[in-house]
Amino acid sequence: MQEELPVTGVVPTSAMTGEDEEETARLRDMEGQARAFLSSFQWCESIEGLYFGDGVGGVCTVFFAHIKPSRPDVDEYLWVVVGDLPSAYLVTDDCRTPKQALEGYIEEMRKWVALAKAGQTSHDVIPVNVPPTLESAEALESRLDALEQKIIPQWFDQTDTVQ
Repeated sequence: MQEELPVTGVVPTSAMTGEDEEETARLRDMEGQARAFLSSFQWCESIEGLYFGDGVGGVCTVFFAHIKPSRPDVDEYLWVVVGDLPSAYLVTDDCRTPKQALEGYIEEMRKWVALAKAGQTSHDVIPVNVPPTLESAEALESRLDALEQKIIPQWFDQTDTVQ
């Protein structure tokens, strides 16, 4: 019996495929990155299920995770974004599709970029595991621009589902 998920546009990672065998292998590597990222948090007791939203192997991939939290204040469903940019998790409150999750990721990372350009950080923005320098901010901003301008239009059609 398939689990009822609170989001749309995802498939089990067992059904995840890239454009060719090489990209599928890169996506599998990114699945491992997503699992390792989530498992690195004490609040994640275990990963009950991991689903593929969309991605480009080695660049950026959106996963949806069902975790067993170790604390009652932690959501059991999370989006996870991994790739050649800072890994992050997002709650599902405002993100019901992979596209919305990626857009939410970009929005949150842009808040970090704005602070980092001024050499600042805040506990009110998504944590990023690099120093808040102008150089780091500009590098991340460039990647975020590419995601918005190139990746999102290629990945998703008007119905907001995985292609």
